[in-house]
Amino acid sequence: MQHHKTLLYLCITISVINLFAILFYSRVSGGSGSVTAASYERGREEWQQTIDVVVPAEISFAGETVPLRRRDVQEALRRELIVNTYLHSHSIQIMKSAPRIFARIEPLLKKHGIPDDFKYLAVIESNLNPLAVSPAGAVGIWQFMPETAKEFGLEVDSEVDERFNIEKATVAAAAYLKKSYEQFGSWTTTAAAYNAGGNMVRQQMEIQKEEKYYDLLLGEETERYLFRILALKQIMTHPGLYHFDIPETYPVEKTETLQVIGPVNDLADFAQKQGISYKTLKRFNPWLRKPKLRNASRKTYDILIPVEKEKYR
Repeated sequence: MQHHKTLLYLCITISVINLFAILFYSRVSGGSGSVTAASYERGREEWQQTIDVVVPAEISFAGETVPLRRRDVQEALRRELIVNTYLHSHSIQIMKSAPRIFARIEPLLKKHGIPDDFKYLAVIESNLNPLAVSPAGAVGIWQFMPETAKEFGLEVDSEVDERFNIEKATVAAAAYLKKSYEQFGSWTTTAAAYNAGGNMVRQQMEIQKEEKYYDLLLGEETERYLFRILALKQIMTHPGLYHFDIPETYPVEKTETLQVIGPVNDLADFAQKQGISYKTLKRFNPWLRKPKLRNASRKTYDILIPVEKEKYR
């Protein structure tokens, strides 16, 4: 009787193994029942998507060398490379948007003396979404809070919120970063201070008796902050190394500028006179927060109008 039970269990086990084998080969071969070279290649590519990431032998931020010889630094960078490599939809969307947004912010960063690498700070702040709003109320691609925005020259009220204006917000971010660099003398620490606040970073330097970002014990978000920037820089600069193939990106949208002095009583009427819809007007000028612009102080505003209007009708 025991012999028969053993034989029965053995037969069941073999049957289960065979069933899984059939299902596996059917999946790999696309249901044909045989493993072709093409199906094997597809299976190999799927397997490749779960391998470890490439950590560069060297990398810098804003011209400052990252000390990858350190175990803690190398592991921190690897962590963020893994997270952003396998967060596929998130990373693909960023890479498709990047040329459009970078074309608008790169010249302004350069003009105001801010290293080009800070465009990746905007990436991790907002995913390059001009309409980004955080739970805390930070707004735009540079994620300004209202008071900080006003301190650096942005208008923020119920009708106009220039945190949503990519160009003006970039100029304000450049001023903020330049002021922070004057305090710390390091672009790396300046980036960390953008996240945590300059006062907090300076306080921790005094408590811990350390000056370098890599030697400071900070909150988890701030400790990861620079490495997230570095990871996005590495992935977006070398997408093929991380199995990304982005044959098409969102095109740069050509615009012309109309200067408005004084009130606009109906922005929908204004849009139609320009040959576009109210929706399109708001697409290019999300800083206009109401259907009208009172502009009692008769301030001059630059309103962007798409050159290729027919592509938005």
